[in-house]
Amino acid sequence: MDSSKVWQILNWPQPKNIKAHQYFLGFASFYRCFIKNYSRKISALTSLLKKDSPFTFNEEAPSHFQILKEAFTTPPILSHFNPSLPTIVEADASDYALGVVLSQ
Repeated sequence: MDSSKVWQILNWPQPKNIKAHQYFLGFASFYRCFIKNYSRKISALTSLLKKDSPFTFNEEAPSHFQILKEAFTTPPILSHFNPSLPTIVEADASDYALGVVLSQ
């Protein structure tokens, strides 16, 4: 991600309505595979999309919003799989999320 996008993410304002919130979550979803514990970080934000409830940031939402923005600015080290290197498969599961990582 280039530095201009990182700057835009860091300065992204807290959503004031459900459409702005959905826009941010859509953006975040595109990068979910690069963010460790994405499901856990976004859980407080997705709960704001419940039908028939007014859109208001609760006590948890602003901190989760900031945590997620910071996750975008932490560069992951990504490279192509190299079959000649040792490979580690890590898996983690809970009642509401599952994560698997293949690393070298």
